Amino acid sequence: MENNLIDAIRTNWVSLLVSLAVIGFLYVLARKRVGFGYRILIALGLGILAGVFFNAFNFQANSVNTIGTIYVNLIKMIVIPLVVVLVITSITSVSNLGHLRKIGVKTISLFLLTTGIAALIGLLVALAIDPGNGIQQSPPQDYKPRDIPTFSQVILDLTPVNPISDMANGKVVPVLIFSIFVAIAIVHVGSKKPESVTPVKQVLESFAQVMHQVTKYVIRLTPYGVYALIAAMASRYGFETLAPLVKLVLATYAALLIHFVVTFGGLVSLVAKVNPVKFFRKAYPTIAVAFTTRSSYATLPVNLEVITKRLRVSQRIASFVAPLGATMNMNGCGGVWPAVVAVFVARVFNIPLSVSDCILIVLVSMISSIGVAGVPGPASISTTVVLTALGLPLQGIGLVLAIDAIVDMGRTAVNATGTTVCSLLVAQSEGEFDRESFNRDEEDQLELNIA
Repeated sequence: MENNLIDAIRTNWVSLLVSLAVIGFLYVLARKRVGFGYRILIALGLGILAGVFFNAFNFQANSVNTIGTIYVNLIKMIVIPLVVVLVITSITSVSNLGHLRKIGVKTISLFLLTTGIAALIGLLVALAIDPGNGIQQSPPQDYKPRDIPTFSQVILDLTPVNPISDMANGKVVPVLIFSIFVAIAIVHVGSKKPESVTPVKQVLESFAQVMHQVTKYVIRLTPYGVYALIAAMASRYGFETLAPLVKLVLATYAALLIHFVVTFGGLVSLVAKVNPVKFFRKAYPTIAVAFTTRSSYATLPVNLEVITKRLRVSQRIASFVAPLGATMNMNGCGGVWPAVVAVFVARVFNIPLSVSDCILIVLVSMISSIGVAGVPGPASISTTVVLTALGLPLQGIGLVLAIDAIVDMGRTAVNATGTTVCSLLVAQSEGEFDRESFNRDEEDQLELNIA
């Protein structure tokens, strides 16, 4: 009787040894404090080289694929609990229901509107450029095509029935809707009896911190996951399979640029009646820090300073919109990126997208963006949410994660700029925007203390 473990080692020993060497090298780079983004790019390059090597000499790479699958499973593991706790804590950060209705509704509506527009732009650009063309794969063996539901069935499927069951079955949208109801209820009860919701809020805030840490643990594995997924993909299809990734990067940045110029520029000029060139010049510190740090939270101190001292928005508006935007306003990560990736993955696995699927992409992107953590990496979480809601295979996420660091800089810059734009619009509607001072270019010196 043949031992399966021995047989696996015998047929995969080359790829296993190479992978262990690469993982060890990436670990040494991490110990030497090499930047996360650089390690991602190095992992991408090593994965391509290793995969092409395995393919050229017909070496088995099942062990490498197993490593990549483990990483994808860990990403899926944290999706539901993370988005639930972040949605609830984001909404409950509003002090009272009256404040929520007056400013909160405006702010959240703008977040959702701009994210929806971003998703639509990402969808249209992806359909036009077709970044998945040339990376054709067969759907995984366990994949079953979805039956096209009726409109009424779509609505029913989005409605929460049993939140626990929905969580267990990975039904993201019903869970998110349930979370929104819970969050609003906490705010409502807290406005009358603050002491009654204090324990709940403390537990949720504590759990949010724990989930942030769990997310960091998983995200730290990204270089290893990227290497494994890319190596496995390249070993199966060769170098030619990876060439169209350039189109994916170009499609993403094209959509981000269009959203940046058309949507943000249009809102600033047409709604706020402000010169968009002057606005973007004043907002440049926010854009630059977001682009380099790839973190909405790291950009938050800069953004607060820019909004109040350069854009001349009141402290009251800035202190509410900016922190909320760091978690909820994800035009790039939660709008453009999931839409582009959904089209990409559907093309890769030769799964047609109907008109209803395209509409669902935009709607799910809007809703799921409310829980994306503002730290480098979790855009993959919002992407997973959209793919799960559409019933698309998650195996294609390997190629997506491979170029994540490249596009994350542009995504984060768009995220942070979107929060700045929304702050201006809310302040303008509330009469808390000093237009005269803005037009006179009266700017206070920024005092930043970023750890």
